[in-house]
This record gives sequence, C-alpha cells and structure tokens, in this order.
Amino acid sequence: MTLEEAIATQPLWVQVWVNILFLGAFVLPLALLIWKPSRIAGLVTVTASVLAAGGVYWIYGQLGYVRLLGVPHVILWTPLVVWLWRQQARPDMPVWPRRIILTVCAVIVVSLVFDYADAARYLLGERQAY
Repeated sequence: MTLEEAIATQPLWVQVWVNILFLGAFVLPLALLIWKPSRIAGLVTVTASVLAAGGVYWIYGQLGYVRLLGVPHVILWTPLVVWLWRQQARPDMPVWPRRIILTVCAVIVVSLVFDYADAARYLLGERQAY
C-alpha cells in the first residue's frame, strides 16, 4: 500500500487536513516568489517542505504508517517557522507576503502540534501502525 492509499483509509478530517497542509506548506509558499523581499522565504519554505516530504516517504517505506511520520516535519519545520516569523516582521516585507507567511506559519504550527504529539506517543510506546 502506498502512503496515499494509507492516508485514504483515514477519517475524512485527516484527508482534508493533508490537503490543507499540502496547500499551506507547498503551494502557498510559491506565491512568495512574486515579491523580491519574500523570494528567499518562498524558496527556503518549499525546499524544507520537499525535504520533509521525502523524509516522510522514507519513514513510511521503512516502518509503515506509524506515528513517527511527522519527525521530518519536527526537524525541518520547527526552525523554519521561527525563521519565517522573523522574516514576516522585517520592515521591508510587503503586506501580502507578510500575510502569506503568517498563513504558512499557522498551517505549519498546526501540523507541528500533531507531529510533536504523535512523536511523543510513539516514544511512550504507541508503536502500532494506524
């Protein structure tokens, strides 16, 4: 079973969340490429998200659909969200990129809440596949 097929077996809210996460962490940051002050933020965000996705697929291939799938997000997105927060506060950042960055941060932070909780539950012994 592929990761996409495993996600399709989850409750509807999980499937909806995965789509929101994709839009917020992969698609929306591409809009940051429009403005010069936010281009680096867009590139860094997309790069971190692609690397995190690669890590998720790798863990899925090694262990299956387990609670550790969020660890690549924890490793890459925790420092990313701190950095993005600082980027949006720059005085030269236009209003729309600032709003986009804040939206991306909100999506990533919600994901990180799930990811940290899942990683903690795995470390505390919940090692069965979903």
